[in-house]
Amino acid sequence: MQSSYAERFERDMGCTEAEWLGWLPAAVGACVWRREGSQADIEVPPGRLSVSWAPQPPRVIALMRMPVLRVSFVFRGLDAEQRYAFMKRFDLYMQRGGG
Repeated sequence: MQSSYAERFERDMGCTEAEWLGWLPAAVGACVWRREGSQADIEVPPGRLSVSWAPQPPRVIALMRMPVLRVSFVFRGLDAEQRYAFMKRFDLYMQRGGG
């Protein structure tokens, strides 16, 4: 998790679009959201977040192939503290680990 989140940023996620869409409802919690194609508009009172995604070529390390999804985040009407509060939950729900 980051210590702050800019109004606009991109990140690469190690997942498929289907996995991303499966995790998205829990990650946004009680926020109302609407999906159109490869974009979602999320109401994060008092503002909103637009998220868009696009599959990228897989990352290949030796014999391992990892899917890559480029995700863009654009916040509107939220200050730094509000962005942080939303993304703290979002990142916890999107976090995956192995062991």
